[in-house]
Amino acid sequence: MQKPNLSFWQMWNLSFGFFGVQIAYALQSANISRIFATLGADPHTLSFFWILPPLMGMIVQPIVGSMSDKTWCKWGRRKPYLYIGAIVAIIVMALLPNSGSFDMTVKAALAFGTIMLMLLDTSINMAMQPFKMMVGDMVNEEQKTKAYSIQSLLCNAGSLVGYLFPYIFTFFGVANIAPEGQIPPSVTWSFYIGALILILCVLYTGFTVKEMNPEEYARFHGIKEEEKEEKTNLVHLLLHAPKAFWQIGLVQFFCWFAFLYMWNNTTGGIAETVWGALDPKSEGFQEAGNWTGVLFAVQAIGSILWAMVLPMFKNVKVGYSLSLVLGAAGFISTYFIHDQYMLFVSFILIGCAWAAMLAMPFALLTNSLSGKSMGSYLGLFNCTICLPQIVAALVGGFLFKTFGGEKVELISNGVATEVQSGQIMMLVIAGVSLLLAAVAVFGISTRKAK
Repeated sequence: MQKPNLSFWQMWNLSFGFFGVQIAYALQSANISRIFATLGADPHTLSFFWILPPLMGMIVQPIVGSMSDKTWCKWGRRKPYLYIGAIVAIIVMALLPNSGSFDMTVKAALAFGTIMLMLLDTSINMAMQPFKMMVGDMVNEEQKTKAYSIQSLLCNAGSLVGYLFPYIFTFFGVANIAPEGQIPPSVTWSFYIGALILILCVLYTGFTVKEMNPEEYARFHGIKEEEKEEKTNLVHLLLHAPKAFWQIGLVQFFCWFAFLYMWNNTTGGIAETVWGALDPKSEGFQEAGNWTGVLFAVQAIGSILWAMVLPMFKNVKVGYSLSLVLGAAGFISTYFIHDQYMLFVSFILIGCAWAAMLAMPFALLTNSLSGKSMGSYLGLFNCTICLPQIVAALVGGFLFKTFGGEKVELISNGVATEVQSGQIMMLVIAGVSLLLAAVAVFGISTRKAK
């Protein structure tokens, strides 16, 4: 039985909370390396802090997907998990940027920040996943592309706002530097305002969206009575996943491997190549931190524009692969650019890859999924996003030591510290990884599942 058509505003309401969640995610992505570097983390160990976000995603999202498949209560099916995730996220967003403000030692501040990062990503993952599931639950096949496009638009708009917040606050006079070991107020206030917007957006979706009841869901998804009673665990589902799940997963591996290095190394890379700054305590480094947010915002704009072009490709795989090649060119070009404004070109190209990564995997996978285990499979599919980031984080230190530049001695307050230059090489490695992803695209089967 065909699900009824939804109006534009019904589909908008389904995903509007994603705008707030994505602001939180953008603030995390653009500022975590900056925060930990400011607290005193060694550049060689920065990638290890990035293990926690994807690790929590691998744990949380399949569990949320599986549990929400079986949850039916007066608040809905997916929405209870959305509310819990949002509440925890706003609490942690108030605490994380204050990691250096509690008179703790450097090690204690880093440990506190690590715990807050773990809780933040857990809560963001819990709040993020229900939006993807609700579109799958409530939108018919004919409108899914449009619904996911609206979600992608809101996702990129939220990213744009989150990335620009520190720059905007600095522009209006909020301090962008702070005492040693403390996070600049421009970043702290960005997290505060981001938390407020997050809860307002989630409440908007909560009040304007009514999920299907169990009977409606079973009727519209063709689920028989005996299938409702089936207990299928995640391992069983993984073993019987459609072929496309694994083929797209290979492309995902190379894509998300690349983007972790963008989030982790852009600030340090451009601080050196554009501002000539290696010291995280320097004003140049903090300016690079703000500019990273601007560049990520440019990436979001590029993503929005390219998302309008992608539907014009008659061959989905050609459009997907070309997008990743353009992103690879953007990453590699950062090595040769020493002007902060010329980097806009690089990040617009990176945005092309990001647009494809947000839309194409779901477009290619959706036809292979049944409504019965929609949440579980989408949760498991999130592992194709999380696992490559964990691998990238684990090998990041080795790659930096191998391909980075020479070691430089910095002296601060009479104390000498040795740091390694060349973080920009990690973006070159990201470009090579995207080229491998572009090749892997042509191994994806596009035949509709029977």
